[in-house]
Amino acid sequence: MNPAELQSGQVVAAFGRQYLVQLADGNIIACLTRGKKSEVVCGDEVQVRHTGDAASPSGSPQGVIERIAPRRTLLHRSDAFREKLIAANVTQIVVVVAAEPSFSDELLARCLVAAYDQQLQVLIVLNKCELPEAAAARQRLITYSHIGYRVLELSARQDVSALRPLLADHTSVLVGQSGMGKSTLINALLPDAQAATREISAALDSGKHTTTHARLYRLNATSSLIDCPGVQAFGLHHLSFGRIEQGFIEFTPYLGQCRFHDCHHSHEPGCALRAAVMTGHIDARRLALFQQIAAQR
Repeated sequence: MNPAELQSGQVVAAFGRQYLVQLADGNIIACLTRGKKSEVVCGDEVQVRHTGDAASPSGSPQGVIERIAPRRTLLHRSDAFREKLIAANVTQIVVVVAAEPSFSDELLARCLVAAYDQQLQVLIVLNKCELPEAAAARQRLITYSHIGYRVLELSARQDVSALRPLLADHTSVLVGQSGMGKSTLINALLPDAQAATREISAALDSGKHTTTHARLYRLNATSSLIDCPGVQAFGLHHLSFGRIEQGFIEFTPYLGQCRFHDCHHSHEPGCALRAAVMTGHIDARRLALFQQIAAQR
C-alpha cells in the first residue's frame, strides 16, 4: 500500500482506540484513530492510511483510520451521561437468553426497542433448552412469539444447526446478559473462534486485555456475526417517549386512540393501551415494562 493512498476496509475488532480493519483484499491491519476520542465501532466501513509494517511489538502492519463511511444502521445504548456504540451496519439482532440463569424481561424488551429503532430483524434464542428450567423460560417467551417475534430454542452444547440458516445473508449482532451461553454459541458456530480471538489479541498487542468491545466473524461470503461482551443494562436515553412507544410493536393499533394525545398510559382515563390490557389484547407485563422503560429510559 502506498502510504499516501487510502484503502477501504471494515472494522472487525476493537479495543479502546485500537482496531483491526480487514481490507478489501482480505488482509487485516491494526489501526489507530486520530485524536483522543474515537467514534469507530465494530462493523464500520472505513478508509485507512497505511503508516508502516512494524510499528507495534506484534509487527502487524499499521494504519490510521481517516474516515468512517455513512452507516446504514447503528446499534447503541445510552444513559443520561454517556453513549455506548455497539455495532454498525448490522441487519439483525440475535438476543440470547437462557433457561438458567434467569434472564431479564426488561433487558430483552430494551433490546427489542433498540432493534425497532434501527429497523433490524430480530431473533430471540433460548439457549440451554435441555435444562429442566427451560419450561419456565419457554412460558415467559410465549408473549414474544404471540406478537410476532421469532423464538428459537436450542442447546449450544449439543446442536446449533437450526440457527445457521437464520444467520444467512445477514450481518447479525449477538447480544445478551453474561451467563446466557453466548461464548458457547459462538464456539459452536465457529470452531476457530478461540484461535481468531488469540490472533486479534496478538495483532492489537493487548495480551492483558483479551476481551474486545466487539468482534466480527465471517460465517461465509455473505454472512457475518458480531459478538459483543455481555450486557447487564441497555439504556435508551437517546430515544423519545414516542419512539419507545412504537418499539413495543403490539401497541401499534392503539397508538393515537387514547383520550389525551399526551397520554403516558399509566393512570389517565380513556387510555387505549390500558383498555387493551383489560380485554387481553396486550399483555399486562409488557405494558408494565413499557411504563418502566419510558420512565427510566
